[in-house]
Amino acid sequence: MAAALTHGCATTITPPTAIQGAGHETSAVSSREPQVLRFKNEPLVATGYAVIAVQNHKSPAQQRLMAIRAAKIDAYRNLAEQVYGMRLDSSTSVADMAVANDRLRARVEGVIFGALLSDITPTNNETYEVTLTLDRSVVNDIRILYLEQKLSRNGR
Repeated sequence: MAAALTHGCATTITPPTAIQGAGHETSAVSSREPQVLRFKNEPLVATGYAVIAVQNHKSPAQQRLMAIRAAKIDAYRNLAEQVYGMRLDSSTSVADMAVANDRLRARVEGVIFGALLSDITPTNNETYEVTLTLDRSVVNDIRILYLEQKLSRNGR
């Protein structure tokens, strides 16, 4: 399980041989070798949303504050999904060759520290949007810390 949590993010692309109409080729464009783009310096970005009206308070000002807090928690959950992945449990029942019941449960668990609050934006009169960023240099440290805590709780 640790190997699945500690791998990096990379995308492999095969560049086109030439850009039509450009009149010249560069070695990066004309190369037939696959190139790996690593996003080491870009922070992880997560956004959370919350609706103001559903917050459980009579005061509109308190509802707005609670919506900001809920949006921040949603952004943290989205950040945890990027760092740790998501556990999915699924079951499907078939009766008479047709799907009778299809159930999907998603769960994320982890520890996030070092995230920076980048933005709080009212997207309209009804919703707040909160954006968090997390420096990629701390991602592996967070994963290791979480796994060590989890192992120590389980008595291993």
